[in-house]
Amino acid sequence: MNETILIVDDDINFLNAIRRQLRNDFHPDTAQGPEEGLKAIRNNGPYAVIISDLQMPKMNGIEFLSRVKEIAPDTVRMMLTGNADLDKTIHAVNAGNIFQFLTKPCSPETLINVIRLGFKQYRLVISEKELLQKTLKGIVTVLNEVLSLVNPEAFGRSSRIKQYVKRIAENMALPNVWWLEMAAMLSQIGCVILSEETLKKLYRGEEFTGEESQLFDMHPMIASDLLSKIPRMDKLAEIIRYQEKCFDGSGNPKDNRQGKEIPVGARILKAAIDFDLLEAKGIAKPSALKQLYGRPGKYDPEVLSAMEIIVGVGTKYEKIDVLFDDLKVNMILDEDVRSKTGRLLISRGHEVSSVLLSRLNIFAQSEGIIEPICVLIPNESSSDTP
Repeated sequence: MNETILIVDDDINFLNAIRRQLRNDFHPDTAQGPEEGLKAIRNNGPYAVIISDLQMPKMNGIEFLSRVKEIAPDTVRMMLTGNADLDKTIHAVNAGNIFQFLTKPCSPETLINVIRLGFKQYRLVISEKELLQKTLKGIVTVLNEVLSLVNPEAFGRSSRIKQYVKRIAENMALPNVWWLEMAAMLSQIGCVILSEETLKKLYRGEEFTGEESQLFDMHPMIASDLLSKIPRMDKLAEIIRYQEKCFDGSGNPKDNRQGKEIPVGARILKAAIDFDLLEAKGIAKPSALKQLYGRPGKYDPEVLSAMEIIVGVGTKYEKIDVLFDDLKVNMILDEDVRSKTGRLLISRGHEVSSVLLSRLNIFAQSEGIIEPICVLIPNESSSDTP
């Protein structure tokens, strides 16, 4: 765990003095002024603890720590100042979520003890975050395994969509990409109400019956309602509820939200889902992207710009045919995997995992699997991360 300290003050003499006071217990970084402090966070962060002065030129400590809260929300923020004005103290605590407010002069013993408390608080925050992440990922994995058994078409679709969502979010430099990946993995969980034949109609571009169309329109709401019943899944539920909402406010759900009011995860999902649907119909990536651009108002322009950059990702993979015994973890299926009786086992686009291999092995022994299987593997000639 990265337990580092950054001390920000416009007084270089104070920074030198406090560095000497702390050097036997810690190895703090220092920054002369808030601009240098933000630069240090970008280059060396995140820090476990940041201590800032209140009165600084161009940007005071309240504004600085509020910025820190935005870019490094887990960092424990403290203020050390010679100004003990009560109103400013209250404002600093409220605006920047200050963990401790100290006044100058502060004895080395007091400062060291407070920093240690800050480290303890940081460890608690990170531990809780890691626990939440592992718990949610476990829940998502279980739900996806259920979906893979009940509706392989929907499962395959969510796997393909996840790949696009991850790369778009990374290209947009969004935080907590893992959270958006989970939203993508669960985006099709509501399709448990649909038959495989209905989903096949969707991929083939065939018309739905009235009942099929009604059920399909309901699937994001059904998924959202299911997830909202699980503690701490409300954020995921909201993203999925709005995954069919267009940037101009049209689509579902029919409310007044539009533009940036729609969760960014939902805006990414909308583009990724529609792009995957076009690809499933046999449309090449460049043509599919052109079609998305040809639907004004439907998608977030920033999302489409990010998609344009990553849309050539297929060139970073080599397509090969392998026998089932040669199927390896992390390969990506480039075609549906079916049993010799014709049953769809796993849809194309899914990344092979140890769980998937175990499941396929059962079918290989009972029904047999059609071979060879077309897969994508990373192209070693590409130095970019796929």
